[in-house]
Amino acid sequence: MNPMSHVILVFRKTGQYNVQRCKAAGAAPGSSSGKTPYQRCSSQDSLDEQAMVDYFKEVEIIQRSGDAETQEEVQLKVADEGEQEEAWLMEAGLATLFDESASDGEDSIALLSTLTRTQAAAVERRVETLKQTLRKRNKPYSVPDVREIFKPASQSKVRAHIRPRISAVSSCNGAGPDAPRGGADAETDINLEVSFSEQALTYKEGLKVTQPQNEADDRLPDFRVSQDKTGQTRVGDLSAEDMKKVRRLVLIEMSALFDTCGIEVKAHKALKVKVRESGLFGVSLSTLLEQDQRRIPGTKVPLILQHLMSHIEEQGLDTEGVLRIPGAATRVKAVCHELEHKFYEGVFPWQSLKQHDAASLLKLFIRELPYPLLTVEYFSAFISVLKLPTKKQQLQALNLLVLLLPEPNRDTLKALLEFFQRVTDHKDRNKMTLNNVAVVMAPNIFMCKGFRSKISEQQEFAMATGTANIVRLLVRYQNLLWTIPKFVLNQVRKHNMENQRKMHRDRAVKKLLKKMAYDRERASDKQEKNTEVRGAEGGFIRVQAPQFSKVSMAVQLTEDLKASDVLTHFLSQERSPSVKREDLCLYEMGGNIKERCLDEETYITALLELNPSAEWVIKSVQH
Repeated sequence: MNPMSHVILVFRKTGQYNVQRCKAAGAAPGSSSGKTPYQRCSSQDSLDEQAMVDYFKEVEIIQRSGDAETQEEVQLKVADEGEQEEAWLMEAGLATLFDESASDGEDSIALLSTLTRTQAAAVERRVETLKQTLRKRNKPYSVPDVREIFKPASQSKVRAHIRPRISAVSSCNGAGPDAPRGGADAETDINLEVSFSEQALTYKEGLKVTQPQNEADDRLPDFRVSQDKTGQTRVGDLSAEDMKKVRRLVLIEMSALFDTCGIEVKAHKALKVKVRESGLFGVSLSTLLEQDQRRIPGTKVPLILQHLMSHIEEQGLDTEGVLRIPGAATRVKAVCHELEHKFYEGVFPWQSLKQHDAASLLKLFIRELPYPLLTVEYFSAFISVLKLPTKKQQLQALNLLVLLLPEPNRDTLKALLEFFQRVTDHKDRNKMTLNNVAVVMAPNIFMCKGFRSKISEQQEFAMATGTANIVRLLVRYQNLLWTIPKFVLNQVRKHNMENQRKMHRDRAVKKLLKKMAYDRERASDKQEKNTEVRGAEGGFIRVQAPQFSKVSMAVQLTEDLKASDVLTHFLSQERSPSVKREDLCLYEMGGNIKERCLDEETYITALLELNPSAEWVIKSVQH
């Protein structure tokens, strides 16, 4: 007999779910539905049947909880033609390309000079689309011709600079057309030195593989990042000014990656909803953090969420079905009301809160956020990640999307993913594998207001499997997602150098106007020469530590000197007993970067080659 496959349907109005059987292609009309083996209805990358039953059970629980009715009130709307491109260019810091009155003209030129060929193509595409839209509307416009933005000369330089690096990386990673196929290292090495979209273009032009099927928890690839002597850079390591540049470049790179793979992502308009101005549930993350920071300065994750996660852990993560088994709905509602009135007063009776009730409150908190945790703006992009052809590209896209999230959303997501990982660490006892956690949490993270409206049951099933797989990837690879790729950081360095050159040019003009050009230029040249060796004069580096009793020290520069060695040397001379190693960081400051907290495995000589004008400062860091 031919096997039967299953489709899980959910009826949105009643909240009931049902497992139905459908005939596989070629099945006999009279085939029995007895003990035939399970088979998927389509080639869609999906989780197993039982996992999806758990997903729709969670949907039913959400609907019965009473908060689902409001989710149909606000519709997510896609931006109009041209409107999306204009918003994109503004967010990328390129408003001057369609608005000559924009104040960031020089900065835009510096940014454009750093782009790769695929990034430049992404900008060209949006400028041209905006230009055509304005022409259709018969509106006056000042959008320049894309050929003026990216002149052939500059493009040839970009290609000449990029192609050798791409070819080298392609050969190294086994992605070139002549490379051996199927190598494990090629599939699991994450290269952060070359633009992801450039790597995708090389992959597209060369190696072709079939779409992989869904893997079990223990079969997801063990991706690894190749060691970089200049050190890895994590979110929080850079100054706010440089992070602003990172975000603009990451937006362009993310769009270039989807463009290269032929995937169109339509951004949604920002939601206009009534938002509570105080309280715990149904309050925006920014408002919550403002409340919390008045009580505990420096708070980055809402205190109520921290308390709920801590309480669940204190009750023991070995409890079977933690996160999956719901608390009693009436009791959860009552506790929610009690928390609103007693949490900030410090009189809420945490000892009486049951673990499953706390888990239900945690999920309620996420669902009740007036704006989605993953943001309305990037909602479609997160959902589109699984359309990318390889797991590596999906991971790269998630890396970029995490970097694009506003800081409160990113910090809160990180805390949640770390908590989910701790839950799965106890899977042998609590029966909550990575798949189990993903299918239970996906509807809570993705069912924002307007999310489930006007879609068919078939679309809903596809969305269910897709969102569960995205949560699965976020949890599994969270240690990689908060890394700032080296190619982005190098573009920031180049951007900063372009701005510095402009400043030098402006200074030169002022000198000429003051009729002191000759003397001042000589002084400037001398200063620049001195600056070039400032970081490593006479085989030593000078390390500053203005916050501590040991204000300054000289450290001998060797090929093997790491940031960790500098900190060890400092601690051997620092007299204050209160200084702890885990509270210290060696910073790279100045030159082509504003400020960067160094990975302890950073080799100082390698970094000096990248930034010869850097200064070295030891500061305490806030964890």
